[in-house]
Amino acid sequence: MRRIAVRANVTIGSGFHVGPGSTIWAPQSLAIGKDVYVGKNVTIEVDGKIGDGVLFANLAGLVGRSDHDLHDLGSSVRRSRWVGDFPESLSRETVIGSDVWLGYGAIVLSGVSIGDSSVIGSGAVVVGDVPSNSIVVGNPARVVGQRFSEDDLALHWAALTAAGHRILVGQVEEES
Repeated sequence: MRRIAVRANVTIGSGFHVGPGSTIWAPQSLAIGKDVYVGKNVTIEVDGKIGDGVLFANLAGLVGRSDHDLHDLGSSVRRSRWVGDFPESLSRETVIGSDVWLGYGAIVLSGVSIGDSSVIGSGAVVVGDVPSNSIVVGNPARVVGQRFSEDDLALHWAALTAAGHRILVGQVEEES
């Protein structure tokens, strides 16, 4: 059985693919670019933007930084208030640049910006912004290299923009 849920407040571009078992929704608004591939059992539950030509490998996730109120006195975590009921309390939007690959089981917490042409390694947990053209791995995720040299990145983006892809994030500065 192929269960897929693309729910309220989500807009999708052309060439969008979503695999079985995946769930995509936004408390307020999520705009997904063109030619985006979402693998099997992916969870996307954030407000924000996803650029063009993004690949979510199986089991990847964009999830809330705080889904339940951990300070809800007198309630078990299971019964605590879900902060999604209070969108004004959610952190800033999540932005995934164009031409980004999120590896198998990678998790990105809400409020993070991932720069264009970055690669997030399998199993990484991204808690802070990622500069464009970066390769990040680990928990918490850290930059371990660049995907392209400066010259190759310029050639790469010349070809992508000629094909209609847009630079969504541009240069995201690394957090110190």
